[in-house]
Amino acid sequence: MNQEFIIYIGSRMLWTMAKVAGPVLVASLIIGLIVAIFQSATQIQEMTLTFIPKIVAIAIILLVLGSWMGSQVVGFTIELFNSIPAVIN
Repeated sequence: MNQEFIIYIGSRMLWTMAKVAGPVLVASLIIGLIVAIFQSATQIQEMTLTFIPKIVAIAIILLVLGSWMGSQVVGFTIELFNSIPAVIN
């Protein structure tokens, strides 16, 4: 196992993680920003107000993109397992 292979696998892992977690994080960020603007405009300072819209948005994104996210993780895992014989030799 050489250093280039470890760097390659590490970078592929980080890229796969960013692709899979990105849509959920971006949706949560956008919903949080909208709710924060709404709270500051109406002066409603309820702390639990942000949770329900975020949970609904994340659930919708997971329903819509869940199979794509799973296929990305499975594809990375298959690539990782297929590269084991090359590392052993």
